[in-house]
Amino acid sequence: MSKFGDLKTKSIEELEQIAKEVRVKILSTVSKNGGHLSSTLGATDLIVAMHAVFDAKENPFIFDVSHQAYAHKLLTNRWETFETLRQFGGLSGYTKPKESDCDYYMAGHSSTSISLATGAAKAIFLKGEEGKRIPLAVVGDGSMSAGMVYEAMNELGDRKYPTIIILNDNEMSIASPIGALSRILSQKMASPFYQKIKAKTKEMLESLPDGATYLAKRFEESFHLITPGILFEELGLEYIGPIDGHNIESIIETLKIAKTMNRPVIIHTQTTKGKGYEVAEGAGSDKEHWHGVSAFDVETGLSQKKKAVKASTAIFSETLVELADADEKVVGVTAAMPSGTGLSAAMAKYPKRFWDVAIAEQHAVTSMGPLAKEGFKPFCTLYSTFLQRGYDQLIHDICLMNLGVAFAIDRAGIVGEDGETHQGVFDISYLRAIPNMTILAPSSNASMKEAMIFAKDFSTPCAFRYPRGAFTSVNKNTTPFELGKSRIVKEGEKTLFIGYGNGVGRAEEVADLIDANPTILDLRFVKPLDKDALLAFAKTHKKWYVFSDSVKMGGVGSAILELLSEEKISEVKLVTFEYEDNFITHGNTKLVEESLGILPEQLAKKIN
Repeated sequence: MSKFGDLKTKSIEELEQIAKEVRVKILSTVSKNGGHLSSTLGATDLIVAMHAVFDAKENPFIFDVSHQAYAHKLLTNRWETFETLRQFGGLSGYTKPKESDCDYYMAGHSSTSISLATGAAKAIFLKGEEGKRIPLAVVGDGSMSAGMVYEAMNELGDRKYPTIIILNDNEMSIASPIGALSRILSQKMASPFYQKIKAKTKEMLESLPDGATYLAKRFEESFHLITPGILFEELGLEYIGPIDGHNIESIIETLKIAKTMNRPVIIHTQTTKGKGYEVAEGAGSDKEHWHGVSAFDVETGLSQKKKAVKASTAIFSETLVELADADEKVVGVTAAMPSGTGLSAAMAKYPKRFWDVAIAEQHAVTSMGPLAKEGFKPFCTLYSTFLQRGYDQLIHDICLMNLGVAFAIDRAGIVGEDGETHQGVFDISYLRAIPNMTILAPSSNASMKEAMIFAKDFSTPCAFRYPRGAFTSVNKNTTPFELGKSRIVKEGEKTLFIGYGNGVGRAEEVADLIDANPTILDLRFVKPLDKDALLAFAKTHKKWYVFSDSVKMGGVGSAILELLSEEKISEVKLVTFEYEDNFITHGNTKLVEESLGILPEQLAKKIN
């Protein structure tokens, strides 16, 4: 039972008070734990209204991305445990069915909700439960930039399964809205049809007495309300809105109408990100900061995060601008994460050469292919977890054509509090299988620049990965990258530590904790491997330990074992400290690593 009881029995005044209490709880918790703030504050009234009309145990509540669903958690038996949000062993920052039977689906990537709702509607139809259950999908305007949304609406509009889609339009996804939805109004306004009507109407109104200018203006503004609905109705969905997404009474009335329509309905709500917290509401151009925050002071809004060593993303950002300064052929793209990926600096300096294409990783990947074909050097900059969304395009449109696109893979490895849906652990495995793909990784700030210089001059597809935050290794010694060549970090004796990417720093830390004097090798390339160096080490070092922030299956250790098998080398004992075949939970990165047994002090005990 919810702390507030059954919301369907509450008055509007009571629901408004509940929404205020929920916002206070969210603000208090996120200010301590970090998390997604402005989006979840903006969606609070919508979620309160949903619970006031529908039973979440019976009707699938599907939240796109689900980072905005904190209010849903607080209204479904998690009030007392909400302080554990995003903490190791605590509540997830996203919906998670293992937490509650009111969470229909796990979600952490965008633009999946309408497809999920369509599937749920099909199941309800096949089970003969129409009229008893109806799926509700809450989707933000930013998520509407992805093609998957329109694929789902296309089918849903054709098959007419009863479904309610709540478009939470706050006019800001993580970055500024980009694409068809945010620009459809201006496109319609520019059409000859509209212009002809406007001109004729204005001509008529100007022949009238005083007040014509006011009427003409009201006429033009009316198209702002009408035009968005045309898009959805042409896809076969009923359209209601826009309505005030903070007027709980209006939302409830609209949901009750939609519930009885017996067909797919989209309710267009307009909300304010950060609603109820003035600092976030009035952030202006800094609103992106309030999307996802670390711990902060509620009174001032100032971060309590301690100054850290320069992050790998910052090194990427600085180096990319340097490369762009020196070579006008350097271009780049990201998918709605210009700040997160460090592309924002290059976009600001060279807006015609660096692009944010919104939440459209597939398009981001494919669109870089022709640029490479035309002689440019594209850097496709995505988080590891989001590059997964463009996998077919990477194979079909880049590698099959053998085009020189460089994939800058940010947030590789464990990313901490965002958990299972965001851990960047699969990229090595899913990239290794692709012909024409070269895979490398820097291990320090200094080698990051060298890796990028190599990628810039490389004529075929390549990918380099780097961690969230700073590299573990602070080794400032480096050399230029050479295709398929490793680098000896430290000469040692009969034990070989093989580090890849951020794993080199881990190898260095473990080496400092043991009595043995291992040789440390910075592998640099996992495809192609440095065959000559590895075969030479096979003659002198019989114990090999692999360190890499990636899954074991198909990972770095697997690649090396394949080489040893092909060369019929059986006397080398190889142990890899990569991740086992499980999805990795959320929480403080150190606590997560401890649970996996991969902290340096834990690994030191496994060396023999």
